[in-house]
Amino acid sequence: MLRVVIAEDSLLIREGVERVLSRDPELQVVAACADLPELLAAVETHQPDVVVTDVRMPPTSSDEGIQAATKLRASRPSTGVVVLSQYAEPSYATMLLAGGSAGRAYLLKERVGEPGQLVEAVRAVARGGSIIDPIVVEGILADSMKRRASPLATLTPRERDVLAQIAQGKSNAAVGETLYLSEKSVEKHISVLFAKLGLESTPEVNRRVLAVLLYLAEQGG
Repeated sequence: MLRVVIAEDSLLIREGVERVLSRDPELQVVAACADLPELLAAVETHQPDVVVTDVRMPPTSSDEGIQAATKLRASRPSTGVVVLSQYAEPSYATMLLAGGSAGRAYLLKERVGEPGQLVEAVRAVARGGSIIDPIVVEGILADSMKRRASPLATLTPRERDVLAQIAQGKSNAAVGETLYLSEKSVEKHISVLFAKLGLESTPEVNRRVLAVLLYLAEQGG
């Protein structure tokens, strides 16, 4: 049984999401919150497996859902987060994935056409997976580089292995342990793949995020 906390300031949407998730016998909605303080308190109390949150909520209605995801990355790294948003805004998704894509999903409300899509996203992040709406991926890539065909095709098999590990949110040291490489070798591979993907001039955090998004886009989301 997966324990889920919902955060959404709209009563109708909040109850609708709760109803959709409660239909699945393997999901238990343990709290439904209307703002960021309620969400953080519910997480502390119920220790959920997954949080489903809107982006903008009180008290500031700016990026509370992303703030919550960032806090959970540090305090409860095993808790998955599904951001359910009406905004196909690249910056929100970039911030969500800044610490790695593992256990994170970014879905657009208007494109969730079937209950099963939301349920599958909850299950995916609970097991450490990632789902990003393709429209959001396209927006991020369009903001960051000129569209070109298959930029990952230039990577060697080893560079693709390294990128696949980065996509799981691993540090350079952890990537090295998994692939039996020294940390210096991992750094060299990452530097080369960044260059091949045209990301040399992008800040370090954004380079990792953009590289991961390219990888997820090729994998089908």
